[in-house]
Amino acid sequence: MTKTRIGIIGCGNISGIYLKSPATFPILEIAAVADVVGELASAKAQEYNISKCCTPDELLRDPEIDIVVNLTPPAAHAEIVLGAIENGKSVYTEKPLAVKREDGKKILEAARAKGVRVGGAPDTFLGAGLQTCRKLIDDGWIGTPVAATAFMLSHGPEGWHPNPDFFYQPGGGPMFDMGPYYLTALTHLLGPVKRVTGTARASFSERVATSSARYGEKIAVDTPTHVTGILDFKSGPVGTLITSFDVWSHRLPCIEIYGSEGSLAVPDPNTFGGPVQVRRAGQKEWNQIPLTHPHAENSRGLGVADMAAAIHAGRPHRAAGELAYHVLDLMHAFHDASKSGRHIEVESTCERPEPFPLGLLAGHTD
Repeated sequence: MTKTRIGIIGCGNISGIYLKSPATFPILEIAAVADVVGELASAKAQEYNISKCCTPDELLRDPEIDIVVNLTPPAAHAEIVLGAIENGKSVYTEKPLAVKREDGKKILEAARAKGVRVGGAPDTFLGAGLQTCRKLIDDGWIGTPVAATAFMLSHGPEGWHPNPDFFYQPGGGPMFDMGPYYLTALTHLLGPVKRVTGTARASFSERVATSSARYGEKIAVDTPTHVTGILDFKSGPVGTLITSFDVWSHRLPCIEIYGSEGSLAVPDPNTFGGPVQVRRAGQKEWNQIPLTHPHAENSRGLGVADMAAAIHAGRPHRAAGELAYHVLDLMHAFHDASKSGRHIEVESTCERPEPFPLGLLAGHTD
């Protein structure tokens, strides 16, 4: 198998699972790591036996890198992604694609002009749980989908994250932090969205960090922390989505899809596994469905591996830039709807990602 050499920029909390990805996906080889804090990059290079440790600019210019994996904070996404594209490299970025719509558009336009690929997290929709759900819907287990609900409610990351400030700035909040998991899953299952409306608020003007490193520090809030949205999918279903950092506890499901012949309980879209449950019309109980696909464990990097395989095969990759931009557009549209008090017609669209076929070996996407 021809290896695809990837370079990782950003050596923070999320980098560990990506640095383990070559052990799961044989198509990938980590050629270099970089971070604006050189000590972080050096530590990761040593921990994971990576031969090259460099600055972000050096990595972007490195001719041996095929795909840049961008794991920087959201505010830096556009700059890093555009830098990779300018240097003729394909790039896969953590969510969101960018903070601003304008930057997201620039990224897609620049990639088309350079003839390179753009992909974006989350790739959890490629995992065993959501691929099983997709097959159940496509095979007609719940009939024609008519509606969906999705809920992500917590009391924010300041209780555990060592540096939670960016969660409460533009590009953060529950919608931009966790919304991509839910919106990507819904788009994968039901297709793109044509219209939304919503209401958003910042319930508290400041938060108090309770992690050991910054216990008692106050964090100013400059983005909505409770967002309720309604989605009209092009394929017909109506969806309800709530994301919140203002809820101590709840008993709501993650995602449910309701069809003409039954209902589907979808697992947490921030994970790769199950459980997956179906209750068809007339049945008295929910039935757990065995997972039909591999990658039920934490498999971040699966989207990068699929992009690498797609480049070699000359086919579209599944965690595509157009999908990531559609999700970015939707997140802004909920905020826009709240400010304007009206429905927002969604300008962007994307292809519904192709499902994985049955019978794939773990670690492979073709």
